[in-house]
Amino acid sequence: MEDKPISVVFSVPPTATVIETLHLMAEKNIGAVVVLENENLVGIFSERDYARKGIIQGRKAKSTPISEVMTPKVFTVSCDMSIQECMQLFSQKKIRHLPVVENDRVVGVLSIGDIVNSIMFEQKVHIQFLEQYITQS
Repeated sequence: MEDKPISVVFSVPPTATVIETLHLMAEKNIGAVVVLENENLVGIFSERDYARKGIIQGRKAKSTPISEVMTPKVFTVSCDMSIQECMQLFSQKKIRHLPVVENDRVVGVLSIGDIVNSIMFEQKVHIQFLEQYITQS
């Protein structure tokens, strides 16, 4: 994960409404946001949460607070974890987003797409290296 600088973390407080959060997610083109209370991670809210805990259960997006539909048990990773360790966590826990925590603060959010892109980039670099090696021999 050291290859890429950590970006801005989009978050909402537990009192934010579902509709406010969905607007933020649409505006930023992201699939999940962390829920922070006084800078402490208290949950994560994803499109999947909205589909399963919001729409299906008949909750109204304009009046439902995120705290009612977020996932409160959040699996996290640290900056020093490898791509393989993160992949294993995504797979074992069947999740798509992992907050990156450093010194008890959320410093980023890793998505399964980030992992796929990283692996594809590593493979491309490896292939280029092998092609150069073969053509120089």
